[in-house]
Amino acid sequence: MWAGQRANYELVISQFVLDEAAAGDPGAAAKRIASLEGIARLDTKRPEIEALALALLTSLALPQKALVDALHIAVSSVAAVDILLTWNFKHIANGAMMEQIERVCSDNGFECPRLLTPLQLLGDDDVD
Repeated sequence: MWAGQRANYELVISQFVLDEAAAGDPGAAAKRIASLEGIARLDTKRPEIEALALALLTSLALPQKALVDALHIAVSSVAAVDILLTWNFKHIANGAMMEQIERVCSDNGFECPRLLTPLQLLGDDDVD
């Protein structure tokens, strides 16, 4: 179960995560926000973040409509996060896009974090 595994990792989030968590059904959003309390926040104001996100989009590593996904990857890369944990298979944990995403990060002087789902990180039996 993920809740039992959180203590094994140094968790960080960004304002981009908080913004997404706050969207949608108010009851569900409140639960999502509550689950994120106490997690350290990454600085999203560094100019390198916007530049890397733009590079991810202009290189077509990600489609133009995936700005927030590019920002998630960029803030994680700039902050030297080891793993970006996501359920986003469309643009982040997408094996077909991963090589190009990693190349763009590298070309811009950053190491791309490992882009994983909770299942990939912990295995089936540990995630509910």
